[in-house]
Amino acid sequence: MTVVSISRVAAVAVSTGTFVFLFVNGSWRRDNLFLVPDLVLCALLAVAAALPARTAVPAMVLAFGVSAGVLMTATSEYAVDGRFGVAAFVGALASAGFAVALVRHSLRTRP
Repeated sequence: MTVVSISRVAAVAVSTGTFVFLFVNGSWRRDNLFLVPDLVLCALLAVAAALPARTAVPAMVLAFGVSAGVLMTATSEYAVDGRFGVAAFVGALASAGFAVALVRHSLRTRP
């Protein structure tokens, strides 16, 4: 599998995982500060993963960057509350890692 293919799978996994987490954790509430950012990251990752390869790479870099920011902020909120948000932390690390991998891939394959 190529970096782009693996990144597509990861984008769908992070998007789906985040979306499911909203329901499982009871986070689908108006007072949830992260509801809209979570939905935005879900949509960005899903759309970027579905694009043709030429446009998918920069779109996934953007989507993974947004995801890393949202999920790292969620991780920080958990820490302030004295908890450790494992799912948010893993999602943030994965998102940042895949963004870096895609940038490196695009630099290597540049004409």
